[in-house]
Amino acid sequence: MPRDIPVGNGSMLVTFDREYQIRDLYYPYVGKENHTIGHPCRMGVWVDGQFSWIEGEWQKTLRYKEDTLVTNVKARNDRLKIELQMYDTVDFHLNIFVKEIVVRNLEGRDREVRLFFNHDFHIYENEVGDTAYYDPDTRSIIHYKSQRYFLINCCDPAKCGIDHFATGIKEVHGAEGTWKDAEDGMLSGNPIAQGSVDSTLGINLQIRAHGENVAHYWIAAGMKYSEVAKLNKDIWEKTPEELIRRTENYWKLWVNKEVFNFHDLPQRLVSFFKRSLLIIRTQIDNNGAIIAANDSDIVQVGRDTYSYMWPRDGALVANALIKSGYMDTTKRFFQFCADVISKEGYLLHKYNPDRSFASSWHPWLKDDKKSLPIQEDGIALVIWALWNHYDEFRDIEFVKPLYRSFIINAAEFMVKFRDEETGLPLNSYDLWEERYGVHTFTASAVIAGLRAAGNFARAFGEHEYGNNYYEIADKMKNALVTHFFHKEQGRFARMGKRTANGYELDMTVDASLFGLAAFDVFSPEESMIVSTMNAVKEKLQVKTSVGGIARYTNDYYHRVGTDSGRIPGNPWFICTMWLAEYGIMRAKNLTELNDALPILDWVVDRALPSGVLAEQVDPYTNAPLSVSPLTWSHATFVTTLIKYMKKREKISLCGECGNSEFYMHRHVQKPL
Repeated sequence: MPRDIPVGNGSMLVTFDREYQIRDLYYPYVGKENHTIGHPCRMGVWVDGQFSWIEGEWQKTLRYKEDTLVTNVKARNDRLKIELQMYDTVDFHLNIFVKEIVVRNLEGRDREVRLFFNHDFHIYENEVGDTAYYDPDTRSIIHYKSQRYFLINCCDPAKCGIDHFATGIKEVHGAEGTWKDAEDGMLSGNPIAQGSVDSTLGINLQIRAHGENVAHYWIAAGMKYSEVAKLNKDIWEKTPEELIRRTENYWKLWVNKEVFNFHDLPQRLVSFFKRSLLIIRTQIDNNGAIIAANDSDIVQVGRDTYSYMWPRDGALVANALIKSGYMDTTKRFFQFCADVISKEGYLLHKYNPDRSFASSWHPWLKDDKKSLPIQEDGIALVIWALWNHYDEFRDIEFVKPLYRSFIINAAEFMVKFRDEETGLPLNSYDLWEERYGVHTFTASAVIAGLRAAGNFARAFGEHEYGNNYYEIADKMKNALVTHFFHKEQGRFARMGKRTANGYELDMTVDASLFGLAAFDVFSPEESMIVSTMNAVKEKLQVKTSVGGIARYTNDYYHRVGTDSGRIPGNPWFICTMWLAEYGIMRAKNLTELNDALPILDWVVDRALPSGVLAEQVDPYTNAPLSVSPLTWSHATFVTTLIKYMKKREKISLCGECGNSEFYMHRHVQKPL
């Protein structure tokens, strides 16, 4: 089930599913630890002796307030004659998740409404040894284990503190949990439980006929009791309304920090551009890790998640943020990579947000020989993105300590990690993490990474290094043509396996072949690239009403249906937008440039109502598949729209005055 409305501040992340249940609560890192591991935390309403959890029978709309990370959720229950208006956020500064609930009475008589909140914690991502108890000093429920504390409380306009509570056992001896206790409108008052536990609390509201009343609910996260008790005091003193207001203002400032001239772009694309930036930020830890996705439902498929920092994904997301003007967030990502790079100069498969090496399925042994379990494209693209960061912001003091230990270290690894005869990279895993060999996308990324390292070396006056990296990159480009361009088929192979006589080519059409142009290895007008991308467009188009572009022919991942003739694979947002990017790169006039807009509209049309993008969609129904949101999907939208705006600026350049009618934010090209 997708995560429709994530909210967070870089240390605490809360996600909701389509039923408006809290499903993930990450703290103290985005992506680590998930203290619910996907178990739902429910909200319910009791009125006139009737009870309903906010699930199926409620009519719900889950969205955000414009330009913010404050939700805007409406829920209506015609049977109960109750309507709720709710706003959720995580304070931009304090680790407090706060919810405002406006309860509207649709009956023509005064009524008492009771709100109930259930919490199914698995602290430190397991249910062993948790404690839940009622704390009389704060009039709250506290869940804790070791150095993780969660204080949960409520208030209404007249008082702070909960009116009902229960703690109890769950998931053992047939116990379902205290949420069942709430369904008669009362709670047992059991003050403490330990082991595998949950809790439920409630608050009473008196509401006049056709009137409304307001309640607030919050979860404060900390390392010890005194910390969460202080946060609870802070929210009492500052008021929940103030925390929501200031957080709303902060995110409006954040997402509008750069002045883009969107000119006549449709407003829905502009709004989605900003929404994508905000959703990207929810998936980034304050210590630098750019997490691929935080949707724990994927655990049901392979008993693992996407809550890791892949260097490749991180580099591409960082590049989108760089082009959007976000210097500090991306600096922390590059510092993260510099901290974890090996002394040999490579980055491993993926990392946890605390900088530890994450789970991996890439072996250290292949064909009875030691083999590095790496995706070399990730190493190369981090250096490529770091050069783009320097080129954009010219922050020499940030780059200086990274130059020798990180940039040159990685570049020297890429130089050594080559076939001595052909000059192409040695075997590693592809960007889709499925095949081991020499990949066109990887080679393109390495060429871009070596050129970026060459730029740095020349900037630092080490021309011998710089010229060497450029020379090796040029040889690798030529080797790609020699060994990977199939003259009979008139296009590039997606990968090759080294043999005694050269490379055994895999000619499967793969959307990642866009890397040949994306990283400026070849001109998009080069006939070899045109023919390759024409094959991508022709062979990977999903020929249903849904449309879009698949990753490659006969893609099996989360595959829906068996009609390979019409559906080469599920449509991916990333791959579809790559086609738009390629069209933007080739556009010679506004008419050709605007051919990209229907593809961007296609993306927006298939987002969730909140603006969240999944990894892929069902080719028959448009339903989101795999994880949601996928950070890379949103970053690709940001990148594509910025490329559109830049190309429009270039096309619209005034030949006489040298200025552009569509000049965009503060960026000017700087010489090396």
